[in-house]
Amino acid sequence: MARRVMLPLGVVWLVGSLAAAAVGSYFAATVFDRALLDDALGLAAAVQQARGGDLQVTLTVDELRAVLFDQSESVVFALRRPDGTLVAGDARLQLPRRQPAAAFEFADLPLDEEPMRAVVLDRTQPQPFTLVVAQTMRYRGALLRRLLLYSTAPQVLLLVCLGVWLRRSIRLDLQPIAELQSALNRRNATDLQPLPVRAGTADVQSLVQSIDALMARLSDALRSQREFAGNVAHELRTPLAGIRALADYGLASSDPQQWREQLQGIALSQARASRLVDQLLAIALADEATGSLVLQPVALDELARRVLLRAMPQADAAGVDLGAQGLDEPAWVLGDEALIEGALQNLLDNALRYGRPPDGSPPQVTVGLQAQGGEVQLWVQDNGPGLAAASPQAAAAADTTRLLARWQQGGPGRALGEGAGLGLAIVSRYAALLQARLLTGPAQPGPGARLALVFRASAPPAV
Repeated sequence: MARRVMLPLGVVWLVGSLAAAAVGSYFAATVFDRALLDDALGLAAAVQQARGGDLQVTLTVDELRAVLFDQSESVVFALRRPDGTLVAGDARLQLPRRQPAAAFEFADLPLDEEPMRAVVLDRTQPQPFTLVVAQTMRYRGALLRRLLLYSTAPQVLLLVCLGVWLRRSIRLDLQPIAELQSALNRRNATDLQPLPVRAGTADVQSLVQSIDALMARLSDALRSQREFAGNVAHELRTPLAGIRALADYGLASSDPQQWREQLQGIALSQARASRLVDQLLAIALADEATGSLVLQPVALDELARRVLLRAMPQADAAGVDLGAQGLDEPAWVLGDEALIEGALQNLLDNALRYGRPPDGSPPQVTVGLQAQGGEVQLWVQDNGPGLAAASPQAAAAADTTRLLARWQQGGPGRALGEGAGLGLAIVSRYAALLQARLLTGPAQPGPGARLALVFRASAPPAV
């Protein structure tokens, strides 16, 4: 990891050093060129026309040395006529190729195989002439090398310190990831507890939290699977054993009437087993939907009418007067159509099975809708014995809480010998997923039970 970080840093440092050297060289050359131009201008001002009409440099030897003096470099000049003939100066210094319209121009010239930096001036007074002043470049090169050294050495030191610091920081930051890997390697397939790993940075902490959240979801999924498998194995054993016993008894008999009675018993046991499997699958589906459910607008009035129509044959077969109240008004809620339908079917099924009056009067079940404020209440009411008949208020509340747990039945269910105590547990789980409230209480008016789901109201979806 440190090598991957240091490589681009080294490339950036190299590019920066080259750029700094190029900028420094440019400005240093500009300073030297300006000083060389000043020398050339001073020398050109001393060029005069002699009495014979020729050009001459009106400086003494000492004055000329003073003009051309440089503490570090050697400076030479050449004064030439327009035809190129030498008037004064060093004959070895030749004119470079240059732009014809330039008043002065800088150029690199060799002199005895030594590179020189030269400036060329053209003058027309007192008569046309060309002046070339050249300077050696030894000090310029030494200055550029010192510039590179003094700018590179601190950067190399900083780069080394940065590399050491990055290596140490990366090792410290990645240590929790190594611990995380070690902790995961030591885990078996059933250990889904949170990881005991310290987080060095916010990113590692987020990673550990995400893995812990995944572990929690996997733990819930495995727990649901184990519960489902255990429930199926435990609850189906009784109806399957009953079917086997009825079949054996029928096979051992030669009386056709006995066969018919045993077949009817087998059909009834199969229906109970089938309903039990459906309820177990409903609970497993609810557990799997946790965290992935998206609530959308649902037409609750249409859904309730559809479920009510499907329950009519069951109500007629059971001799129950099934009615509706408030389903004519449109009602939209936030929810999931499949879960709401499953909850309503379980409430209806419970009411049709257990909502029979103890005095033998005709059973009645009503499905209703009631909108109030920003909520919509979907309720199912019967005229049966209620959830906790003849009990004080505290006992009734405790009985209601017990009935919402799995594998718990009320008195009517135990008396009829039907069901497995999963209906209200499914409704309670669906209500939690739908972010709805499950209300239980006595029927209004009269004896019986009233169970209601309270949803958040919603506007119809845009067409």
